[in-house]
Amino acid sequence: MNFIERIKERAKSDKKTIVLPETMDKRVLDAAKMILDEDIADLILIGKEEEIKNNNIDLSKVRVIDPDNSELTEEFTNKLYELRKEKGMTLEEAKRLLTEDYMYFSCMLVKEGHADGVVSGACHSTANTLRPSLQIIKTKPGVKLVSAFFLMVVPNCEYGANGTFIFADSGLEQNPDPERLASIAGSSAESFKLLVEEEPVVALLSHSTKGSASHADVDKVVEATKLAKEEFKEYKIDGELQLDAAIVPDVAKSKAPDSDVAGHANVLVFPDLDAGNIGYKLVQRLAKAEAYGPITQGIAKPINDLSRGCSAEDIVGVVAITAVQAQNN
Repeated sequence: MNFIERIKERAKSDKKTIVLPETMDKRVLDAAKMILDEDIADLILIGKEEEIKNNNIDLSKVRVIDPDNSELTEEFTNKLYELRKEKGMTLEEAKRLLTEDYMYFSCMLVKEGHADGVVSGACHSTANTLRPSLQIIKTKPGVKLVSAFFLMVVPNCEYGANGTFIFADSGLEQNPDPERLASIAGSSAESFKLLVEEEPVVALLSHSTKGSASHADVDKVVEATKLAKEEFKEYKIDGELQLDAAIVPDVAKSKAPDSDVAGHANVLVFPDLDAGNIGYKLVQRLAKAEAYGPITQGIAKPINDLSRGCSAEDIVGVVAITAVQAQNN
């Protein structure tokens, strides 16, 4: 059984309710049909019932909510206004957001306990997906920042956890300072342990291995490694490591012989968003890897983004991952 099949089985074992707000996108409706057929999660679809029905969705298996005529809209309007009035929000603006931007309505469903998580981003930007979640659901207690990762499953790969890796941050933090990079390392280790159910081995990546190059960018990773080791003592963490030193045992022996991470890493922490985003797309396209994400970490409830280039099958996978995250909550 491969990684995503195991995730689906875990999702089925304790079904959660996931909201899909982008019912205007056929890929989302195709994914919803697959999720219902496989019984992975209970779904709430936000949109017009007639339009959803016309896409061969069995409405007896799903809850459809149209914010224009939902009995929840007035309640959510008042609660969103209370949450945001100190930021200048009016009742009129709260109602407009709930009825025009389905992500706001979806986050209120999670906030008020009607659902366990949200998956969006197939046809909206990351900002459109995460802004409402940070305004309404906010960060998890004790977490310094929200970050994002891709869960990569590389076929016929001897590295990582049988070809399974986390690449972070590959979707959100543009240029994290050492403190933020250390926080990303700790959150990513926790996510790997939850989702892959194996020991995380975390490498903070650089173009340098153990002082082989000198630059301010290297210094940032060295400092982040120090902070991460101090804060997250329960995990194996090391850096700065070049990618080959991080995952290839023979290279690790020559470049970082004293590291207990080098040659064995399965959680790869990139120095900035450019490197992380380019890295995951290279592996996805050239190695034919499955790429699930960007999965967010650090929000109080699981709210996950999608790549706008995603397939219906990718959406199914992210919904299953979101359900497993919700089980952990």
